[in-house]
Amino acid sequence: MADGVVLRRGGPADAGAVLRLLDDATAWLVARGRSGQWGTGPASTDPRRIAQADAWATGGGLWLAQAQDRPVGALVVGAATEYVPAATEPELYVNLLVTDRAYAGRGIGALLLAHAADLARERGVGLLRVDCYAGDDGALVRWYERQGFTPTDPFTVPRPNHPPWPGQVLTRPLHPTRPHPHPPLR
Repeated sequence: MADGVVLRRGGPADAGAVLRLLDDATAWLVARGRSGQWGTGPASTDPRRIAQADAWATGGGLWLAQAQDRPVGALVVGAATEYVPAATEPELYVNLLVTDRAYAGRGIGALLLAHAADLARERGVGLLRVDCYAGDDGALVRWYERQGFTPTDPFTVPRPNHPPWPGQVLTRPLHPTRPHPHPPLR
């Protein structure tokens, strides 16, 4: 599915690529009347999102999917965010998954999630968790279900001057001896 895509570890120089992916995804969502997930403004002009991208790029958990030396997807793994219920066992948490909409349907999101599962297995962790936007028609929750995740804990994040953000935690138990094949790493 994701032919010609390579995965590489991200670093401080990649914060701009993450912001570009977020900006493009936000514009795509807004064009479809789905502004509840990430709002309407570009991440690259929001000081909070810029700081978040910088933290992801320097935190050691950023991975990029690249096609022809262009980042077409980003994955950030690490500890769970403070607004979700704590896990009951050791886990690896997907903090960000975003793909380039120009590459939609090519399996890049699935490839990045498979890589997250491999990273968890390498660390001896048997649980992969993620949270996502659960508003609108629930399409994002259903996409994660198709990737092998099970919805567990719904939650809401209060936001000043905005409606609460509806979220859903999803889990995927991992089998320690079944690594998923992925493209070469650089």
